[in-house]
Formats: sequence, structure tokens, C-alpha cells
Amino acid sequence: MRKSVIAAAILSLGASAHAQSNEELKGMLDQAMRTIQDLQGRVRALEAQQQPPGVRPAQAPAAAASNEPGPPAVVGSHGAPVVAPNIVPEPGTPDADKAHVAFYGQAMLDAIYDFKRMNPQWQATLRPSQIPVSCPGEPGCGKEGFYVMSVRQSSLGMKATIPTSLGLIKTDLAFDLFGSDGGTNIHWLRMWGELGAWGAGQTDSNFMNIDAFPNTIDYWGPPGMVFLRNPQVRYTASAGKGLTWAVSLEAPNSAIDTGKVTEVDPNLGAGVTAHNRLPDLVGSFRVDRDWGHVKAAAIVREVGFTTSTTQSGNPSNTETGYGLNVSGALKLFGKDTLSWGVAGGKAIASYMNDGGIDLAPDASFHAQTVRSLGWFAYYGHAWTPQLTSSIGYSQHRQDNAGGQADNAFRSGSYASGNLLYSLTKNVLIGGEYVWGRRENKDGSAASDNRIQFSTKVTF
Repeated sequence: MRKSVIAAAILSLGASAHAQSNEELKGMLDQAMRTIQDLQGRVRALEAQQQPPGVRPAQAPAAAASNEPGPPAVVGSHGAPVVAPNIVPEPGTPDADKAHVAFYGQAMLDAIYDFKRMNPQWQATLRPSQIPVSCPGEPGCGKEGFYVMSVRQSSLGMKATIPTSLGLIKTDLAFDLFGSDGGTNIHWLRMWGELGAWGAGQTDSNFMNIDAFPNTIDYWGPPGMVFLRNPQVRYTASAGKGLTWAVSLEAPNSAIDTGKVTEVDPNLGAGVTAHNRLPDLVGSFRVDRDWGHVKAAAIVREVGFTTSTTQSGNPSNTETGYGLNVSGALKLFGKDTLSWGVAGGKAIASYMNDGGIDLAPDASFHAQTVRSLGWFAYYGHAWTPQLTSSIGYSQHRQDNAGGQADNAFRSGSYASGNLLYSLTKNVLIGGEYVWGRRENKDGSAASDNRIQFSTKVTF
């Protein structure tokens, strides 16, 4: 349609040009060009009307800022418009220009040679609690040494900011592929939303400190640090001058060990399950300075159990757990850093990065909370702006209850060192040596060590 209109205008101009003077010809030419531009605008409007209802143009940000419909988008050499129909500011909000959607993530390949053996479900990372000790009989027993290539650390996330009359809504939705069944399956990391000081959904526990996590390429990392992404409701506030505090109610979970109860009554032991009546209460305080940061967090929780194989649900019981976690990162010489943390308490194993039990029977088969102590220290060094290393050690240790079996987890130790190189801003390659050791209640132990080479492309 557009081509025929333009051609007709040009032919009409050419047919009368021989009878006109130069001035008349120039005037007619100007008028024809204005006619053509007007017709082109009408054609674009007609094409835009053929788009499906609700489609917003690619140029929507400017329109969103003024709360008025923007110019229609034309699908052409620039590709199809990106549609986010709900990321629209409320009318009259003062931050209308802050409507925003961003995608992020990484494509990562791990090539691992394990010199000994690991529970097959966790062979793409080294968790001390998953090292087989009593063989035969435990997952992973068999011939030592295996090689694995994994893309399970690859991840995808999306953040959005939505201006409203109550303030900015901020959301974060992200997953990686490290499902707990050993396969390359979706594993949700965050499903989080904030409005002002309030947040709800799943994100890093208020009891942990993700900013203290060392620069390792092994997925799981130090067992002696607090690490849990938990459903929760949180209130966060600033106290000024780099001081912040937060209070959260978080989803409870009790890691139960029936221990030697099954030796007395196998049916009773099999029916014991976790029973949580109240959410966990967590409070934290953080200090940020030029030298780094320190965060202190405390938790109080109720852990319990019930018995599903009896009509009354008895025996059952609840106990109070509590803990303290102090961690941080210190800036040293140049770009060197020291990441560290110490956590201790009773019934906090559910929040530790690896290993342990919250509730177990004592020698008289009464439920008792189990004490945990975890710590880690990692030194990060920058050889050049592109070449870095991180080396450190971590341990999580428990004081076993008298009624736990001899093969109950007592401690998990972990050490690693790496050399990482940034090819460009978004491409990292490097290698890492990782060692781990598990010790059981009866003193039996086993260790594992591996070499990992990884390539990570971030976006």
C-alpha cells in the first residue's frame, strides 16, 4: 500500500511538471513530500492497530514515565518488542521513571576429577557429610576415582522494579540447576519481593551472611558457615552511618535423628517425623565501613517431633533451640580480603551449610537438642587485576547425643585453594583443589579430595 501511494504521487508530479515554472515545480514538490510523510504516518498507525491487544511497544519506558500511551511499536529489523505488561507505574507515583526489568545469570561448566569417592547424588560438589565412611552399605561405596562434567551451577534470574503510590516494589526470581536428586533440575534460589522495609518470599536467611562467602568455584563451599535460603517475612531498617538491622520470621525445619530408638522399637523409630508449630525468629545487626563489614545474627526456634504410627501422635516433644552467628569480610592490603565466620548454638544444624542434626535421643531416649559449632576463614589474594586466588579452611562439629548411633555425623572438615583468571569482564576460568573429611560418633572417618576446572560466563 505504501509503495503504491508514493508511486502515484510521483507520477502525478511528473505528468504536470512540463507546464510549470521552476518556482511552481518547487512548491508542488514540497507539497508532495508533505503528503507522502502524512501517508506514511497513517500506514504505520494502521499497522500498529493489527498488533494483539495488550502488547506494549519496545519504546515503552518514556511512555511509562508520563503515564500516557506511547507511540506504537513497529516490528522490523530491530526484532519483536519485549513485553512486561505488569511492570507499569501507578498513575501519579513520583518514581514513574524507575520501572525496570533486568535478566541475569551464568552459564557454567565444571570438570571434576575425584580421587576417592562421594555419594553419587552429590558428586558434582564436595560435601563432607556425603563422604561414605562405613563401606559397604553407604551411598558411594565402591571403586575409588571418577570423572564428572556438570552444568548444574548454571543459573538464570530476573529482577524487576515497579513504582507504586506506596513506594518501589522490588522483586527477585532466580534458580540454578542443582536439584537435590543428583540431576540437572531446577533448584529455586530466590522468589522474593520487597516494598519499602518489608520483604516476603524465599531468599537468603537473615541468620546467614552471603557477603562473607569466599571466592570458591566448588558449589557447596565451607560446611562451617551458616547457609540457608528460606521462606520468610522480614523487616529491614537503617540505623544510619552504615548500620542496618533486620528481624524475620522464617520457615521452621527440624532435622531429626531417631538414633538407637529403632533398635528398641523399629516401628516407633520409623514413624518419628519433624513437627514444627512456630516459625523461627531471627534478628541481625550489620556494620559497613571502609575496612569491610561485620554482621551479627541471633536465632530462637522451637524444634519438635511427633509419631505418625500411633493414634495419639505420641511419643512427641518440643525443645527450644538457639544460636549466634558472627561473620564478615575485612579489606586488607590492596584488593586482598579475609572472609570469616563463627556460629554456635543448639538445634541450628538446619541452618548450617553441611551436616548435623537438630534433635536426637539422649542415653535415656528422651529428645534433646544437639549442639553445633561451625567456623571458616578464607584469604583472598589478587595477583593481578585478572588473576586471583582464595585459600581457606572450615569445619562444622557437633556434640553427639548419647542415643545417637555410632555412625552419626560428628564433624565435617573442608579446605580448598584455587587460581582463577578473568579472560574478560564476563568470562572466568580456573582450577581448584578441594579436600574434605567426615568423622562419625564412634571415631571412624574417611576423606576425599578432588581437582575441579570451571568455565563461567556471566550475563
